[in-house]
Parts: sequence; C-alpha cells; structure tokens
Amino acid sequence: MPDSTISNSPLPGLYIVATPIGNLGDITARAGAMLARADLIAAEDTRVTAKLLSHLGLRVPMTPYHDHSDERTRAALVARMAEEVVVLVSDAGTPLISDPGYKLVRDARAAGRHIATLPGPCAAIAAITLSGLPSDRFLFAGFLPSKAKARADTLAEFAGLRATLVFYESGPRLASALAAMAAGLGDREAAVAREISKMFEECVTGTLSELAARYADAPPKGEIVVVVGPPGAAALEQADDATLAAALRDAMADKPVAQAAKAVAKRFGLDRHDVYARALALKDAD
Repeated sequence: MPDSTISNSPLPGLYIVATPIGNLGDITARAGAMLARADLIAAEDTRVTAKLLSHLGLRVPMTPYHDHSDERTRAALVARMAEEVVVLVSDAGTPLISDPGYKLVRDARAAGRHIATLPGPCAAIAAITLSGLPSDRFLFAGFLPSKAKARADTLAEFAGLRATLVFYESGPRLASALAAMAAGLGDREAAVAREISKMFEECVTGTLSELAARYADAPPKGEIVVVVGPPGAAALEQADDATLAAALRDAMADKPVAQAAKAVAKRFGLDRHDVYARALALKDAD
C-alpha cells in the first residue's frame, strides 16, 4: 500500500508536520513535500510560517490556529479535512509539544478524519542529546508557572521522580527559575541549551545553583531548554539529618505533621513513613 503522506495525491485529512527549530535546512524532504501538497496550512503564526514557505519557494493558503482559537475554528478545519489536505504546523518544532493543537487532533479523530504525523525537529529532544544527562527516562514539563508559589508547588511534584526533567524557559526568567529548581529539586546537575541548530547554539552545564549564578546578571537571548538530571543516589544522600530536619521544621510551620512529612518526602525522594517518624520525633523534641 503506498504511503498516503508522500504520494502525489495524499488522502484528505489532518497532517501534523514538524518544522525546523532554527536552521531552515533541517526541514525534511517529506515535510517539504507535504507542505507543497497542502490545500490549507493551519499555522500558529502565519507570519512565521510564511518565512519557511518562502525559503521553500511555496505559496500555500494559510489560516491561524493557536491557543486562542475557538471551537468554531476547529469545527471549520475538521469539516475541510473531509475533502482537503489540512497541515498543522507550529512556529517551530513538533506541533502539540508545548504548542496548541491537541484539541484539533482530538476533534479530527472523533469525526473519523484521516490523521498522520510527519516527525522531525523537537527542541526538548535535541536538548537532551546535547546535555550529556541520563536519557533513558525523562519527563517533559514545558514552562513552569511564573508565580513563585505555583512554581514551587509544581517542582515539589517532580522532586521525587527518578527521571531527567526537561523545561522550556525564557531568558528574563531563567536565573530565577534555575534558583527555584535548586531549592525545590536539590542542587542537581543540569544543562541550559539555547539557540539549538542556529549559529550561536550553546549548551552550558553545571549544577543548578552554578547555572543560576551564571545567568543572574546576564540573561541569555533566544529560545531556552533546561535539562535537569534525576536525583540519583548521590543527590538523595544530600538529604542528611540536618537538612531533613530543617526542611521538616519549615514545612511544619504551616502544615500538619502528616502533610509536612509527605511534602518533604516527595521533595527528597525518601520513604514517607520514615520521614513521618522523623517529623514526630522533631515535634516531640520541640
């Protein structure tokens, strides 16, 4: 059976097409061919996609599809998929990865439309390959919340995971985000990758506190990915008795003992029952 995504007459439906994250030369031959055969391109920002089309020498009708697109817009696109080839792209990289799109895919699937994906660049995956950190298990977490309390709560959810963590971040927020990660996750090994595939690509490694200090007075430009190593045995050993006691006293200042123990155990990746016993001992001693 011929591949419907590269034939001269692709089936009507939705095609999810990854585009370059920097270097336009990273567009795949298959992606370029699909863009050329599209009846309509649903783009996060048509101005950005227009530059890619110009590079490829293409003129294809486009329509905006982004975070603020409503149900009516999705319904119109799904209707067109019955007879036309609709291509979904984001500004850069793989659509739906920290970009709008999953609702369109969901609605297209519910309507029985043909759906295909054309894989390609993804900043999160590229940054993992640059970082030198464990890649056998990882969690992509997108952007952290901007408010300190919400950011700390989110990091607390991740603290006990035995996995490399991957975040997207902006230059102005980078130093404060790295400092918050060091406080919430422990001072783990990490990498800051930016401008991936572009002329000034770089990947700086170090501990979270070292990286926070590096960027405190010099926020970098460009699109940034932060890769944080898993806690591992060495990191968990940092939770010595004094550190654990300090964390528990701080948590018990505004939480019941059980809740405080649960939060601290999650933060350091320790057994909740052991931490609860330590918390009770501290409360009795105080």
